[in-house]
Amino acid sequence: MKQQLSRQPMPAPTIQKSLLRRELLASRQAIPPEVRSVLDTAIGERLLVWWEMHRAGTIGVYWPIRGEPDLRAVYTEFVKRGVRLALPVVADRNAPLRFIAWKPGDPMVKDSFGVAIPLAGEEVQPGVLLIPCVGFNEKCFRLGYGGGFYDRTLAIEPRPVTVGIGYEIARSQFDADVHDIALDTLVTETSLIEAC
Repeated sequence: MKQQLSRQPMPAPTIQKSLLRRELLASRQAIPPEVRSVLDTAIGERLLVWWEMHRAGTIGVYWPIRGEPDLRAVYTEFVKRGVRLALPVVADRNAPLRFIAWKPGDPMVKDSFGVAIPLAGEEVQPGVLLIPCVGFNEKCFRLGYGGGFYDRTLAIEPRPVTVGIGYEIARSQFDADVHDIALDTLVTETSLIEAC
């Protein structure tokens, strides 16, 4: 007699996060370009205020995709101030991110996810990571794309300082999972929240 296999439903929190992620991504994509430019400038100004207080020497930044805040103008300003930048590279789907030294103008290629990464460069360990947020809650937990890359990266010691970057429309209510790690700071177009 053949045994019938039934599909197990996903746990409720995973379903809820998946739905929330879709809603937040749609809201973010709907921001008109002229509004997005103003919001990105405001986020960049607050990020520079944060940097003035902390003077981080090496910062892991991100290349904007899927409507994430575009901070490339701030990256140029960081370089002018002597900051060393690095971009994340996916070495393996189940591994932490690697960070490759980069500055605006360096040659780039697209990885298997279609994200721009440095063509070449030295691997570095940034003391600070700018982490884009699909969503975030009042306890500074981040909702990402669901791949777990930043969670795996932050689980390794020494843990870098984390600065979550997002638009205010990403502020949400959701419960953190066991593997989630709270961000140290959140920067949006209207707020800079430290010691969450």
